[in-house]
Amino acid sequence: MNVPETFFSVREELVLFALSCLMGFLLGFVYDVFRTARVILPHKNWMVFAEDAAFLVFYGIVLSAFVSAASRGELRFYFVIGNTAGFVLYLATVGSVVIAAMKKLCYFVKKTIWVVSLPMRTFYVFISKKATVKFVGCSKFIVNTIKKIGILLLKRLNLLYNKKESKMKRNVTESAEKVKARKKRSVQ
Repeated sequence: MNVPETFFSVREELVLFALSCLMGFLLGFVYDVFRTARVILPHKNWMVFAEDAAFLVFYGIVLSAFVSAASRGELRFYFVIGNTAGFVLYLATVGSVVIAAMKKLCYFVKKTIWVVSLPMRTFYVFISKKATVKFVGCSKFIVNTIKKIGILLLKRLNLLYNKKESKMKRNVTESAEKVKARKKRSVQ
């Protein structure tokens, strides 16, 4: 009867620890992708939280795959310690250099875009000033037209549907118009 081994030798545990440190180092590289995205496009706090949660889910999947493939499905505490050590080592060495370089690169790209777009922005300001004058004039015409229509609509409100009342109103408005016409004639 062949019984599978239920323990690791010291050599195998050291190799597994080194592999877990390497995995932590690679996870630091993956985390740098998120950090680089934060440098390029500033995030709100909730977005940073969502990215960190996604990274932790990714770490859980990678750790389970590592445990299944390397250690016959046996999770050891030193795997987590090795992952953490490799991750911190990456962030302290390569990660700090990468983020500093990304910040400088983003600053350079932003300045370059700002300088290159300066003539277009100047042209846009010039055109928008000219267009504003035209459109303000058009809008005044439209507003005055709407006001005239509104006055006409207000005059129509005085109409009554009762025939008797309607005749009386018509007589009142006709007499008011006659009085206005007389005043105009007397002024002339």
